[in-house]
Amino acid sequence: MKPKAFKLALVQMQVKGGDKVWNLHHAVELISEAAAHGAEVALLPECMDLGWTHPSSLTMAEEIPDGDVCKALRQVAKQKAIYVCSGLTEKSGSQVFNTAVIIDKHGEVLCKHRKLNELDIGHAYYAQGDRLNVVETEFGTLGVMICSDGFAKDHVLSRSLCYMGADVILSPSAWAVAGNHDNTKEPYGDTWREAYLPVAKEFSTAIFSVSNVGPITDGPWKGRKCIGCSLAVASSGKEMLQGPYGIDAECVLYVDVEPVQRPARGTAWQSVVKRPNP
Repeated sequence: MKPKAFKLALVQMQVKGGDKVWNLHHAVELISEAAAHGAEVALLPECMDLGWTHPSSLTMAEEIPDGDVCKALRQVAKQKAIYVCSGLTEKSGSQVFNTAVIIDKHGEVLCKHRKLNELDIGHAYYAQGDRLNVVETEFGTLGVMICSDGFAKDHVLSRSLCYMGADVILSPSAWAVAGNHDNTKEPYGDTWREAYLPVAKEFSTAIFSVSNVGPITDGPWKGRKCIGCSLAVASSGKEMLQGPYGIDAECVLYVDVEPVQRPARGTAWQSVVKRPNP
């Protein structure tokens, strides 16, 4: 079946560290707003419920799919008939994971990814993921990764998702800079352009990443600030848009995603296979 075009909402939302109730209520509001504007898929930030590396992760994480946070996201997805991809803090037995889910418009969790390439300072909070996932939808094959998964060595994780058939990669993120960072002198975003654009072009796979905004109030990066700059890259490898910068730069950005004709699975990619000259 040929994938359908769809409208994607990049939900560049404020996340308050450790304030699960506020974050969840706010996420539901913004997902509802996105649906009201015609979005068929909403992408939310990394660890949207508690904030990345917030100490509350160790005590307040919940199960997926039956924890209160995931259930609320499933409910709004069903009520508004919208797909939701969001980062969550997952409790599983005695472990906590930095996780992302894709929920369909019927409120079912289709896909769960546990972050693989966590930064060193995150290891005290999150256990290691052990697999990658893609899922078939009417919008094509969706893959999911989380933030620094995107700049793993040689882009191995995003490239692997492409080899698994991903037409679109969704990446909940939490992009932070030093508290005194001056964006006019050091514009933010090239780290992610360098990670996303070559992969998108090589595999004809669109890549979308959303970061939260707001100050980091606790944990190893206390004093830093999350600044948005969410990024949309087309399957051509061209940048479609970058979200605004700043701790107060909350917004919902909309992108029309067109399907791309790609080689069938199992077909070698001409742009990848390198043969020596005769």
